[in-house]
Amino acid sequence: MNRDDVLKYSQTVCDGLRDDDDGLRREVLAHAGNRWSLGVIHTLGVYGQLRHAEIGRRMHSVTQRMLTRTLRQLERDGLVIRHDFEEVPPHVEYQLSDSGLELLVRMVPLWTWIVENADSFRKARETFDRNHLGEEP
Repeated sequence: MNRDDVLKYSQTVCDGLRDDDDGLRREVLAHAGNRWSLGVIHTLGVYGQLRHAEIGRRMHSVTQRMLTRTLRQLERDGLVIRHDFEEVPPHVEYQLSDSGLELLVRMVPLWTWIVENADSFRKARETFDRNHLGEEP
């Protein structure tokens, strides 16, 4: 794909987000791409079906409240499947849906690009900070 094709495709995607009357696409993009959602998707992708507490242990620094909110939103959007074993004490496990797995697969190239370019980001930040030292935002 050449530069013009990429820009045309990008514009088509942006038009789709702009024409989103009920906000669904923008909403899913915003929360599915956030730190905790991507962490849950990665954790379930790597370790498979897990209980709430086990996801929390594998995701450092996530609070129980944030994990619960994240799992509910991902379940609501069909990215995560909740299995309630209807036992006492309660036994609930979560796993990625097919859509959740597809999101994980599509995120790997972005994560790889970020890792590969981390030094470039650091240098750009240092240059920016040096050139804008003392400026008001």
